Amino acid sequence: MVWRTRFAPAPTGYLHLGHVVNALHVWGLARAFGGDVLLRIEDHDRTRCRDEYEAALLDDLDWLGFAPDIGSTDSFRASRRGRAHASPHAQRQSDNDARYAAALATLSECGLTYVCTCTRRDVARHAARAPGEEPRYPGTCRDAQHADAESLARRVRIPDSEALFEDGRLGLMRQSPAEQCGDVLVRDRHGQWTYQFAVVVDDMAHRIDVVIRGGDLLASTGRQLRLAALLGRGRPLRWWHHPLLVHADGRKLSKANHDTSIRERRAAGAHAAGLLGEAAFLSGLLPAARDLSIDELPALFQSRVTPFSGS
Repeated sequence: MVWRTRFAPAPTGYLHLGHVVNALHVWGLARAFGGDVLLRIEDHDRTRCRDEYEAALLDDLDWLGFAPDIGSTDSFRASRRGRAHASPHAQRQSDNDARYAAALATLSECGLTYVCTCTRRDVARHAARAPGEEPRYPGTCRDAQHADAESLARRVRIPDSEALFEDGRLGLMRQSPAEQCGDVLVRDRHGQWTYQFAVVVDDMAHRIDVVIRGGDLLASTGRQLRLAALLGRGRPLRWWHHPLLVHADGRKLSKANHDTSIRERRAAGAHAAGLLGEAAFLSGLLPAARDLSIDELPALFQSRVTPFSGS
């Protein structure tokens, strides 16, 4: 049975080598073990996302040779042409507000959501944590019964129970979302859908079986499992969290830190096979840097991973 995963960049900047590492894992595992790759543009944050970044990442994917099985790069370009008359794309988040609104309505009808008037500063002030720990929402508005008009922000009540899941690389994992983060914000006070909510709704709509992503998102897994269960997902997702590329001081590569982009590397004369080989070496998939072709990706994983599937 063919399973489905996704490559889901956010167009908040240009792609860098860390994104290439993620793409190597997504396409490599899919090609090695019977999966299809869906391309999704995660532009739910309209304050940071830009059309020019989306156009650049589509060009970078083509240049590197990463061809999606579902959602071609050309289909995204076509849906941008003449914006006033362009048809919405099923895999671009900003085109699918109705999908998230319907999911929120489903949760609200079950009494699982509430209005939240807290700002990020409010949460940080009342949620003292140890250094490095994320702030936990303390439940300030949970029983306040604010009127809908008081804020566009909505939170979902997260059950106080442990979430268990199997990670293809890390093994059995246990998380307690209610303790980690508290009730999850699904729409902010500006009316924007949050990452945690949008990806859960999209993964259900796009029939994703396996999520392959960087280890920085590991902590999100339990809360996303909880949200999916509340929305009625049957068979749970499978997961694969790979190591990140980091600087010498431990900081991950980031668009916000202006790390060298693929676009800049291309302009400086880099070639695709060299960049793929560099990313594979830095992420431990090759013993030394060398040119690497897309066709070689399956062998990188077949030789080091036990049989992997989305079933």
